Amino acid sequence: MANVSPASRQPAVFYGHGSPMNALESNRHTQAWRASGEAGAPARAVLAISAHWYVDELAVTAMAQPRTIHDFGGFPPALFAVRYPAPGDPALAARVRELLAPMPVRLDHDWGLDHGIWSVLAHVYPQADVPVVQLSLDARQGPAFHHELGRRLAVLRDEGVRIVGSGNAVHHLGRLSWRPDARPHEWALAFEAGVRDCVLRGDDAPLIDYERFGEAARLSVPTPDHYLPMLAVLGARLPGDRARVLTEGIELGSIGMLSFALEPT
Repeated sequence: MANVSPASRQPAVFYGHGSPMNALESNRHTQAWRASGEAGAPARAVLAISAHWYVDELAVTAMAQPRTIHDFGGFPPALFAVRYPAPGDPALAARVRELLAPMPVRLDHDWGLDHGIWSVLAHVYPQADVPVVQLSLDARQGPAFHHELGRRLAVLRDEGVRIVGSGNAVHHLGRLSWRPDARPHEWALAFEAGVRDCVLRGDDAPLIDYERFGEAARLSVPTPDHYLPMLAVLGARLPGDRARVLTEGIELGSIGMLSFALEPT
């Protein structure tokens, strides 16, 4: 891929997806997501890594037409009616397995696209005309492993594939506040700011060993599922990339909406 022009290289993007209701809403976050889809060279396909496929293995969707998964409860019927009919890409799934060898990667024909992916892509690619393949998080493995996944997969960016992670750097459902005037918790603000600073200066080590942030990290990342997709995206950083914040901020007191792109300069 030495002859690939940086102008045609795809970015790697992390989206803080927040509530599934963002699929139906227009706000400053979803508007930033939409603008990110319009930036740069058109993508041939998307390789997506979501907080919501967190299982004890590596698997990649390999079907021609992945289903839309409504993996949530308590939301309005309009959200359950959403379908995101993007095609799959079995050849890309095979390529992912090739790049991650000798690690075993199961070709999956059952999962589909969960809401961590389609609630974002509904804005990024609203026509659902870009093929999407989803890679699971391996719940048996830690932060360094998922950062390394991104490093191994980064070559796909020069093959027309946009690498997309979806989760939240700050995600503590137990500390949510539903009051319309809810103020962000101080620990949530501190952790998101620390993550943002590391991303912008290209310093991944503190984010891999995020517990060094202390109490702010313990409260912001009570479980790793929403955090690990960000590390996979950071692992896909290539020489010459610049990091650009798309949107940020704490919603409902304890959900971080930080989204960023690693883009060729």
